[in-house]
Amino acid sequence: MWEDLFEAFLHYGGMPEIADIDLEQDKAMTLLDGIYSPIVVRDILEREKRRGQRRITDPVLLRKIILFLADNIGNNTSLNSISNTLVSEKMLEDRAKQGKPATQTIAAYIGALQEAYMCYEIKRFDVRGKTELKTLGKYYIIDIGLRNYLLGYRDVDTGHMIENIVYFELLRRGFDVAVGKVGDKEIDFIATKDDVKIYYQVTDDMRAESARERELAPLKAVRDNYEKVVIAMNTNTTASVDGIKIIV
Repeated sequence: MWEDLFEAFLHYGGMPEIADIDLEQDKAMTLLDGIYSPIVVRDILEREKRRGQRRITDPVLLRKIILFLADNIGNNTSLNSISNTLVSEKMLEDRAKQGKPATQTIAAYIGALQEAYMCYEIKRFDVRGKTELKTLGKYYIIDIGLRNYLLGYRDVDTGHMIENIVYFELLRRGFDVAVGKVGDKEIDFIATKDDVKIYYQVTDDMRAESARERELAPLKAVRDNYEKVVIAMNTNTTASVDGIKIIV
């Protein structure tokens, strides 16, 4: 039963209104369009106009940036990588030679999206050096159903979709969340609250030995005694491994 509910959540997200439409595809997409369009048109473009600012004026560019972020949830992302992609697609003028780099435009649009709670940025933290890293953060979109509305549902992205869900659940529970860097390895989430710290790896499938070792390796590299957890959608073991919990 829970597998069916989770599968529906992966498709349609967690907006409260979704529960009232019996999970019908056409109705769900219409509902999500009714949520997405006001966010973009009213809460961003019209708000900027009321403020008398002219930074966020292009709805096509705004949608392109949203699509990029939605398509790259869970990936290390920089303003330069977004800018380069949009410049190559002729969506953004490369003004670097004029001393006004395109990244400033990207930063303004992403800032507006964050202010509208459409997407959230998560910073990287060097576990050994105990410092926040300034480069290659990640972005997650507020609701996985909105992402599927924008891009279409693709089950090849299940791992990152589950990451997206776990990230917002940790925020809902009051945790501060960062991406962890341990040498050349990466921990999906470091969740901290008061004196509690938990390291999380998130994966859609760790049944193969190689996948299991890949997911466990970053957690094994951490030399403290805080709780370490792997959340796996598909696994052939739920036992602890070297003190690392494996849960489904």
